Amino acid sequence: MTAPTETYPAQEIWFLTGSQGLYGEDALHQVADQSRRVADILGSHPEIRARIVWKPVLTDAASIRRVCQEANASDTCSGLIVWMHTFSPAKMWIAGLSVLDRPVLHLHTQFNLSLPWSSLDMDFMNLNQAAHGDREFAHIESRLGVPRKIVAGHATDPRVIGRIAAWSRAAAGRQASRTLRLARFGDNMRDVAVTEGDKVEAELRFGYSVNTYAVNDLVAVVDGVPDKEVAELAAEYEELYDVVPILRSDGPRHDSLLYAARLELGLRAFLIDGGFTAFTTNFEDLGRLRQLPGLAVQRLMADGYGFGAEGDWKTSALLRTVKVMGLGQAGGTTFMEDYTYHFGPGVPRILGAHMLEVCPSVAAGRPRCEIHPLSIGGREDPVRLVFDATPGPALVVGLSDLGDRFRLTANAVDVVAPSEPLPYLPVARAVWKPRPSLAESAESWLLAGAPHHTVLSSAVGLETLSDYAAMADVELLTIDENTSADRLAKEIRWNSAYYRLTRAL
Repeated sequence: MTAPTETYPAQEIWFLTGSQGLYGEDALHQVADQSRRVADILGSHPEIRARIVWKPVLTDAASIRRVCQEANASDTCSGLIVWMHTFSPAKMWIAGLSVLDRPVLHLHTQFNLSLPWSSLDMDFMNLNQAAHGDREFAHIESRLGVPRKIVAGHATDPRVIGRIAAWSRAAAGRQASRTLRLARFGDNMRDVAVTEGDKVEAELRFGYSVNTYAVNDLVAVVDGVPDKEVAELAAEYEELYDVVPILRSDGPRHDSLLYAARLELGLRAFLIDGGFTAFTTNFEDLGRLRQLPGLAVQRLMADGYGFGAEGDWKTSALLRTVKVMGLGQAGGTTFMEDYTYHFGPGVPRILGAHMLEVCPSVAAGRPRCEIHPLSIGGREDPVRLVFDATPGPALVVGLSDLGDRFRLTANAVDVVAPSEPLPYLPVARAVWKPRPSLAESAESWLLAGAPHHTVLSSAVGLETLSDYAAMADVELLTIDENTSADRLAKEIRWNSAYYRLTRAL
C-alpha cells in the first residue's frame, strides 16, 4: 500500500486578461491570441506549481463576476493571474473582485519585449496599453483592499518566472490547507501550553478540520492488517535502508520490525480511509499500541503527510502545508524541534531532533534503521530511521496561537554537518547555524513567543512563505541575516497594534 495520488491533488491557476470592446473585434482577437501565448509561456515552465489555464478575454462586468464565482466553486483552481492587456475600465471588476476568495497575482507585463521603434503607430499603442491599463486595475484592487502579489516584467524574464513560481507554490499550499483534515490520536501532552490552540479559529483562518480519535480506534486497524502485507513491507525496509542485523529477517528482534511495518500499514489505511492528510500522536496516550510510532511516522511524512508530536496539531497542519508548497523542489521538509546548543568553540550551532520523528526527505545519505529504548511512554523499544540532515540553506518555521491571532515565525538557517560523529545519539538529527547568529536568533524567536516544535524545510523559500502568509492573512515574523532582536521587538509592538485594530473593524 502506498500514499494515494490525492495526497498531492492537481492544481490549476487561471489566467485572466482584461480588455474592453472599444477597440473593435480585430483588436480583441489580437488580445486573445497574445494573452493565450503569454499563458503558454508561463505554462511551459515546470517550476510553476500548477497547470496554467487560459480563460477568454474579459470585457464586461457580468463575465468578470461569473469567472470569479467559477473560480471560487472550483476544487482545482488555487489562484488567478490577472493582466490588463489593454485598458480595462476597472469599475467592471468591482463585482467580481468583491466576491473572489482565491489568491490574486497581478502580472504587469506586455506581449512585446521591445518597442518597434521604426514602425510604432497608434494602432500599436492602443493594443499594448498595459503600462496604464494595469495602473487602472491596481487602483481598484487597492480601493477594494484586495490582497495580491504584483510581479512586473516580461513573461520570459527568469525573475518573473521565479516570482510567479514562488507564488504558485504558496497558492497550492493555501488550497491544501483549506481542505486539510487532521486526525489527532489522543490529546495534547499534559500541561504544555504551546501545542494548545483554538481549533475553531484555525478552521476559520486556514481551513484546517482538526478532530480527535481514540488511540484504540487506530489499534483496531493496526491489529487487522494481514500478516502477509506486514512481511512484505518489512522486506521492503531491508531493501531501502541499512537495517541493523538484530532487526533483519534472521535477527532476534525482527518481530519489532514487523510491528513497525504493521503500524505503518494501519496508520496509512486509517488516514486514507478518512481522507486525512495530517495527524498527531502523543507518547502519553498510546492505548494498546506496542510501540510509539517512529518509522511509520517518518515514512508517512516522506509521502507528504503532516505530523505533530505530543498532539501538536498546528505544527502537523503547517508541515502538511509546507510539504505541498515544496512538491517537486530540491530539498526536503520535516517535523523538527530545537533540542540543544553548541555555543563554542567555533560558530555557535543548534542541534535539532525529536524522539523519533524526523522525515527522511532531508537525509544526507541512506538512512539506518535501528531499534533503541525510549525512556518515556512505557512501551516496547521503537524502531526508527537514523541519519544526518543534508547541509544547505533552509527555513525553520513555527505556528503559534497568540489568543487574538495566529503568528508564523520563520528563521533562515544554514544546515551543516555535525562537527563530529554522533554514535550514541539514536535519532535522526539536523545541525544548523541560525541567521544572523545563534544569540540574535534565539532572542528573537523567544520574543516572538514562537513554538519549540517547528517545520524545517530546504525545499521552500521565504518568498513562498511570505506569499502564503499574505494569502492566509496571518502575521509573519522573519529572522534572517538582517534581523536584530531590538528591531524585531518594535515590529512585534507595531504588529500587535495593527492586528488588534483591523480585527476590531
